[in-house]
Amino acid sequence: MKFAKDTQLRANLHSDAETLAEALPWIKEATGKTVVIKYGGSAMEDPELRAKVMSDIVLLKIIGLNPVLVHGGGKAINKAFERYAFPVEFKDGLRVTSPEAMDVVRMVLVGEVNQNLVRDLNEHGNLAVGVSGGDGGTIVARQLAPEYGRVGEIVQVNVEYLNALIEKDYIPVVAGVAQGLDGGYYNINADVAAGAIAGAIGAHKFIALTDVDGVYYDYPNRDSLISNMTRDEARAMVQSGSIDTGMIPKLKSCIDALDAGVMRAHVINGKTPHALLLELLTNTGVGTVIHGTEESYEREMHPLGAFASKLSVNQ
Repeated sequence: MKFAKDTQLRANLHSDAETLAEALPWIKEATGKTVVIKYGGSAMEDPELRAKVMSDIVLLKIIGLNPVLVHGGGKAINKAFERYAFPVEFKDGLRVTSPEAMDVVRMVLVGEVNQNLVRDLNEHGNLAVGVSGGDGGTIVARQLAPEYGRVGEIVQVNVEYLNALIEKDYIPVVAGVAQGLDGGYYNINADVAAGAIAGAIGAHKFIALTDVDGVYYDYPNRDSLISNMTRDEARAMVQSGSIDTGMIPKLKSCIDALDAGVMRAHVINGKTPHALLLELLTNTGVGTVIHGTEESYEREMHPLGAFASKLSVNQ
């Protein structure tokens, strides 16, 4: 008779079980609700790391959340501009985009980056649908200013198409390209697009995946990482200019989402393994949480689904 050898590392079993048990109240709190995730930076450039992030997003979907992924693609656009001999020019942190260059931006964001993310999500099943901001008039924009070219300012977000996908249990993957009031297309900063979508869709949470661990009050001093802050404190930091310039658009997008009624916004490091799961499903988290109000822990914004309502009965 042959017996299988026990190869389990028993020292870790209790720790693993405690982690799973710790996640239960957080799962209960978020089940049936929509979470908008802005994705970009180095976490998106590394194929292995990107695959892990996509797996975590699928897990969030499986346990009952409704993730909406909004992405940029700055490095991929830079490579395409070099390939097509377009100048890579930034003004006030925004990419100057000529009408000809806008065609390349659309090709890269919608046809390359977006489809790669959809592919990685769909490795786990037919779960994801790629969306351009122009699809269903989801993002409508006008020209921000002539000197920026086809860089847009959002004037409207229509969430009917996104809601229809969510109701069918798909994960929308949204590229930062907008339908223009003038009939053309506009390049939209992904942070801005994600914050606007989170507010318009009534998201439970907005999460910005970035390349640093969160918001620092004295960057790059690692001891100055802020775990919790209010919307007013975040706004004061932006107005004072006391934060790193790369964090300003991300913090502004968080504030915009909170102003529109989102309960909480999170800034976390997308390069940290399983950062999404740690931030959303554990007691400590791994980044910065920005609260819309002092009472945001208590306030519920949206009706729960049938299953989530049963979970809440005895709370």
